[in-house]
Amino acid sequence: MRGFVAIHDRMIARLSGRVPEAFVLLFVRISLAGIFWRSGRSKVVEGSWLEISDATHFLFAEEYTGVPLPPDLAAPLATWSEHLFPVLLVLGLATRASALALLGMTMVIQLFVFPEAWWSVHSIWTALCLVLIVRGGGLFSLDTASGRMLAR
Repeated sequence: MRGFVAIHDRMIARLSGRVPEAFVLLFVRISLAGIFWRSGRSKVVEGSWLEISDATHFLFAEEYTGVPLPPDLAAPLATWSEHLFPVLLVLGLATRASALALLGMTMVIQLFVFPEAWWSVHSIWTALCLVLIVRGGGLFSLDTASGRMLAR
């Protein structure tokens, strides 16, 4: 039994190291960024960077009426946020702030747009956001690199 415990403890020690954690946090950052990036891209005119589509304006004016912002403000804010924060997450720059912003978006979507989607979708998004808010971007992030440069 001691041999098994020793093997288990060594395995846990290796998996709990900074490098394995860095790969996991990178994967979480990319996964969360991908969710919101694809949503942001669906809001713009095909072939453009940030030209908001008529369909997006319609959705915010007619379908997402519960959002507590005027549609003319909510549509661009959502579109820009779904482009900016995913880029920052992939870079690992302002990771905690970006994850917090996306958590806020998730809660707005949950409360005012798709309240039935908590267990199927939004709980997972929330978990990803919370991991990044608590742990940060990890070793493979510009947050860590800039922190090291500032410390010198």
